[in-house]
Amino acid sequence: MLVVAALCSGCRLTKFLLRETKEENVKGKIIAAGLLAALAVTGNADAKSLEDILKEKGVITEADYKEVSKSAPISYKMGDGFTFRSSDEKFSLSMGGRLQARYSFFDKDDVNGSAQDVSEWRVRRAKFWLKGHAYTKDLTYKVQVNFVEGGSNKLLEDAALNYKFIKEAQLQVGQEKVPFARQELTSSGAQQFVDRSSATDAFKPGRDIGAMLHGSLFEGILGYNLGWYGGAGQSVLRSSNNNALAARIAVNPLGEMKYSEADLDNSQKPLVSFGANYFGDSLKATRVGTATTLETNNLGFAGSNGWLGKSKNWFTATEKVSINTFGMDAAFKWLGFSAQGEYFIGQADGDITNTILRGQGFYAQMGYFIIPKHLEVATRYSYVDPNRDASNDLNTQVQGAVSYYFNKHNLKLQADVTNIHQQVAQPKQNTDEMQYRLQAQIIF
Repeated sequence: MLVVAALCSGCRLTKFLLRETKEENVKGKIIAAGLLAALAVTGNADAKSLEDILKEKGVITEADYKEVSKSAPISYKMGDGFTFRSSDEKFSLSMGGRLQARYSFFDKDDVNGSAQDVSEWRVRRAKFWLKGHAYTKDLTYKVQVNFVEGGSNKLLEDAALNYKFIKEAQLQVGQEKVPFARQELTSSGAQQFVDRSSATDAFKPGRDIGAMLHGSLFEGILGYNLGWYGGAGQSVLRSSNNNALAARIAVNPLGEMKYSEADLDNSQKPLVSFGANYFGDSLKATRVGTATTLETNNLGFAGSNGWLGKSKNWFTATEKVSINTFGMDAAFKWLGFSAQGEYFIGQADGDITNTILRGQGFYAQMGYFIIPKHLEVATRYSYVDPNRDASNDLNTQVQGAVSYYFNKHNLKLQADVTNIHQQVAQPKQNTDEMQYRLQAQIIF
């Protein structure tokens, strides 16, 4: 791929420079372009394109750079994939993917001595995406699939259209992540640890189908999202007229902070961000014998690891359960140091029994680059209480991680160690399990 991209980039640069035959330094520019193309073909894996390098070295001007980029029918950039453009620039298509290969060892803790330790190899994620614009640069699209989540309703992750009226007001329709929880909105490929915290997984809605109004104001200082969704989750259609609402606001007082963990850019000025979000939904609960089931859904908080999913037996009748979830978050980056945390609270109300279920959770993490932009160490604490009115059901996790970034998040190797403490009804049977993970990631 790099060879093809280098040749394409070298060819378009040469064609452009040959057109500038009246400039005195044309010969030098052509030689420079040729040498850089040769270096790229022989194995340079830098994510920068040739025109990026030439601009940085002052070989071509900013105007030259824009002209070359505009005229390129095909280009490649690590992390963004291959991009194809029409000659009139009305259409573009980028394609790429992400692969995460993981080894995990689980040291099980069981007071009865019957638990089996687990040594596991797996492909955690294998994603392929297409994105670009059509007819106008204001109309963009994205389609993403994940081949390893399992089940037909997990294959299609994203399928959305977005129209930008102005930067401050944009409308998106289709399937995407519900705007709730900073860490969930941060791509799984841009995490500081091998994966997200247990608190995020317990309270996130995940993906859903719907429409969202969003925008960025004051040069990224303020961002907002307001969405209306089906309410059943990723690729699941509802058979009722119930829907879900979601809202998020993020404030970046010192300038825009992207949704990406770790201070990979070794920020020379401090960056800080504060966020708040809300999610409201309803699900039908049905009691069969001693077990409660929820209507078919693909929502994170209602799954086996979710605060509602873990305590759904709290509801003892066939009723509609109204769910309201709130979250607050903060993040900071400066000179290779980063820190972030989130606090979640959720409440579910049964409309027949008037049963109330309340859950809460939070996490806090921080990291620092020992070798700027490459070697980072990090630590995290996560807490989940799925039912605040029940005792002995807390889950806490303490983690330590080390990551080596060869090319930012595009190519990295991560390892973490986690102590998982789980309370149970009988205190003497509380467990402390150890989890060891090693993961390699490439985004191309």
